[in-house]
Amino acid sequence: MTTDSTYTYQQIAHAIEHLTATFREQPSLSELANEVNMSEFHFQRLFTEWAGVSPKKFSQYLTLEHAKTQLRKGVPLSEAAYEAGLSGTGRLHDLFVTIEGVTPGQFKQAGSGLQLVYGVFNSPFGAYVLGAVHDKIALLHFLAEQDDPITILKTAWPEASLVHDTNAVQEFADQIFPVNGEPKRATNTPLPVLMRGSAFQLKVWEALLKIPEGRLASYDQIANAIGQPTASRAVGTAIGANPIGYLIPCHRVIKKTGLFGGYRWGADRKQAMLGWEAARVDN
Repeated sequence: MTTDSTYTYQQIAHAIEHLTATFREQPSLSELANEVNMSEFHFQRLFTEWAGVSPKKFSQYLTLEHAKTQLRKGVPLSEAAYEAGLSGTGRLHDLFVTIEGVTPGQFKQAGSGLQLVYGVFNSPFGAYVLGAVHDKIALLHFLAEQDDPITILKTAWPEASLVHDTNAVQEFADQIFPVNGEPKRATNTPLPVLMRGSAFQLKVWEALLKIPEGRLASYDQIANAIGQPTASRAVGTAIGANPIGYLIPCHRVIKKTGLFGGYRWGADRKQAMLGWEAARVDN
């Protein structure tokens, strides 16, 4: 027997599938509502409730991601706008500035002219690659056995020149995961980080920085903290894109049911981090 909730989910899932397939045609709210046999008002409300963002915003994300893929391939701005279903580079520019907080040209550069200095280190939670730009931590990525640090760095900063210099970032590593629990410089000295993302992502990551060590928050609480209480799913997506593990403590976010939920670098690592932090706070 199909419940009302299940049927609604199936309708919204169909709408998302349809929008994903047709976003380059820029379908209107009316067209999307008709696709799932709903009124525009009812569809707008239910889609936002289930997806965490409005149909328009969801369509903008799809359009932007497609344009970003094209720009990464070196496609000219005008062609990228056309391929994404936009009427011109002006609309592409507005979309980038609104959602990403940078212009298409700035995104296309993706670190062009910058040096990303990096090293690979060990921690209580396994090996990680640490990268810095202009003496600011730009990436902390925990490594799985099959991971290639160079590929990870190039994916995050495709146009930056990579410089392998462990000594240059050793001081950061010593403070993040101090040897024998004793950092080499004062623990109350803030570590400089370079956070590069969309305006929405930056809001979410800044909210994560306010969760104290040894404490937890839910996705809903983070959504409320940034003033977007219906965007818990979008918050989860932003948390999953966090480029600076541990320092931006996405591991401290759990489901409101109390379950730990997923983690970009593995659920076991997340549980180990939370247990390690709890022990440090107790001590």
